[in-house]
Amino acid sequence: MPKIRFVDLFSGIGGIRLAFEQAADSLNIESECVFSSEINSDARLVYEKNFGQTPLGDIRLIDELPEHEFLLAGFPCQSFSHAGKKEGFGDTRGTLFFEITRLLDIYKAQAFIFENVRGLYSHDGGRTLATIKHEIQNRGYSFDAFLLNSANFGLPQNRVRIYLVGILNASPTFELISDVGPKDSHSYNPQQLSLFYPQKKSVTVADILEDNPDEKYDCSPEFVNALKRIFNNDLNRLHGVRLIDYRGGNSIHSWDLGLRGECSGEEIELMNRFILKRRNKEFGQEQDGKLLTQEQIASFFEHPNLGGILNSLVKKKYLKLIHDKYKPLSGNFSFEVYKFVDPNKISVTLVASDANRLGVYHNQRVRRLTPREASRLQGFPDSFILHTNDDKAYYQLGNSVSINVVKAVAQEAILKIFMPSPTTPSQAAISA
Repeated sequence: MPKIRFVDLFSGIGGIRLAFEQAADSLNIESECVFSSEINSDARLVYEKNFGQTPLGDIRLIDELPEHEFLLAGFPCQSFSHAGKKEGFGDTRGTLFFEITRLLDIYKAQAFIFENVRGLYSHDGGRTLATIKHEIQNRGYSFDAFLLNSANFGLPQNRVRIYLVGILNASPTFELISDVGPKDSHSYNPQQLSLFYPQKKSVTVADILEDNPDEKYDCSPEFVNALKRIFNNDLNRLHGVRLIDYRGGNSIHSWDLGLRGECSGEEIELMNRFILKRRNKEFGQEQDGKLLTQEQIASFFEHPNLGGILNSLVKKKYLKLIHDKYKPLSGNFSFEVYKFVDPNKISVTLVASDANRLGVYHNQRVRRLTPREASRLQGFPDSFILHTNDDKAYYQLGNSVSINVVKAVAQEAILKIFMPSPTTPSQAAISA
């Protein structure tokens, strides 16, 4: 059996490593992680529990690596300086990406896989990605960038990330196809975007839900009762609902719930119109919404007691009065849940900042998704040991990678080293 050695940089809790090992195993290729690096101590703890190795810390202090064929990195996206004059591209010195190129220069890995946020694709008008491409190709590597959605790889999550792949002294053709998928998690249709992941039965949130999770994930009785009041006890209507104070659409707002004091029908109507109308260009150019005077509000909400309604909303702290202009007070982080996923659809993107506030109505319970359910959204097996602190587990999972996607990328990249023929092998010969 052939063997491939790899280095795992910016390793987090080990998602890229896990996916790469799965990919190699599916191709009957032995793999060995010879080095890992992660600066966050909580992530290192989880990594050690799952892989029996403790990553070293700051990559900037790494001077020596064992020999390896693959370099893996989920590096942070930093703003690149444009002070440099490298053929019109920005200068990577001073960024963490420079640490990767430094190690590529020394050890000449045969291939690399990098994962990053979708925004890297268009960051700084595309110049950041152009800089990366230039630096990589200047070192003799091929360079391919794929925008891939986790939902196209057997995971019920609408998550788009960019994957950068390169092979040294080669010009490979990959079978991967970029597809950012749907704007809305409710309009998703699966596509075949990799040789290894042919179109299958659509996976939904229901497939990753636990049957009877701990009661500590249940929403409070007060919150649930407010939701029942809004939906006339039909909590199935929660599926796909957002809880947000600065958007309309399929949303619930703090004034609907009465979080700062119960509102009358007139007060709710005024607030709903306010958050929509304040974005109109007739009131100014600020895209995030304008502060409006009582006279401006009267142009879309005529009422003989408008002043009294506004005063009441200010008193309840749904509105704030600033120099005779009114501004909604956002209460989004006071919601126990910011979005209810639909069990029959796919989830919104799991992100570190609020992975702990994704909710679901399931088995007659209004609750938050559990850390284990969040890990399943990312493709981690149930055997993977999560951080014992729930909030840290949610954060780490939101920052991690989708295992299925990295596995598919790694399978193709590994084949380009062990089977460099331009003829793509049949799926039957290479599938797990």
